[in-house]
Amino acid sequence: MILQLIRNATLRLDYARQTILIDPYFAPQFSLPSYTGKSPNPLVELPLPIDDILKDVSLVIVSHLHSDHFDTVAHQQVPKNLPLFCQPGNEDFIREKGFQAVTPIGDEKNWQGIHITRTEGHHGLGYVETQMGKVSGFVLQAPNEPTVYWAGDTVLCPEVEQAIERYNPDVIVTHSCGAKWADNQGGRQLIVMDDAQTSSVCQAAPHSIVIATHMEALDHATVSREQLRMTANDAGVSTSQLRIPTDGESIEISSE
Repeated sequence: MILQLIRNATLRLDYARQTILIDPYFAPQFSLPSYTGKSPNPLVELPLPIDDILKDVSLVIVSHLHSDHFDTVAHQQVPKNLPLFCQPGNEDFIREKGFQAVTPIGDEKNWQGIHITRTEGHHGLGYVETQMGKVSGFVLQAPNEPTVYWAGDTVLCPEVEQAIERYNPDVIVTHSCGAKWADNQGGRQLIVMDDAQTSSVCQAAPHSIVIATHMEALDHATVSREQLRMTANDAGVSTSQLRIPTDGESIEISSE
């Protein structure tokens, strides 16, 4: 397996002889509004051309419809004939964008020798979650490949802990920027994992490699890569267990 972080949550995953594109977000730097008033988004440019990102892609997975996971540029640039998997309830919107092979995954699906299971999460808690809406993660399993649990846009919650216990993943992909959203009491609440929660995931799954993504790309993030590494170090999490790739970086992991 080779996982390449593109930017934010966008990944290219070479897995079981297929190339999977996850949560395509192709907007040019500073082309979209700010979430906080600090800066237009995204904060950084794509690390490589869109044509290179799309090269040899055989499947697209979209976790949810927020614009930093499936934006208007991706609507235009991703080939409409590619198979695209999504969570239930998102399929009509995606089909309206012209995509011809959209399949919602309620629970699980077998595709080209890959078993894909949808998992639950919480994109914030309480009032904030009502603003964020439903999100999903996915577990990928295939012969001679590591089991991958991509948690998606979720805080650390019982559903994440249950997925770790049930699937015993070799690889866990977390969204770890500590992004926050305004609540109904004048504060801001976490909507994805922060440095402390990511470190807790590492401690809960000591035999898993944890790959932290969704960092340093949006203005509502509160945790940098450097801060995450410092917190993990303080928690006794090794650099070999917690990987924090830069944009464009690839990580290769065997099934052994």
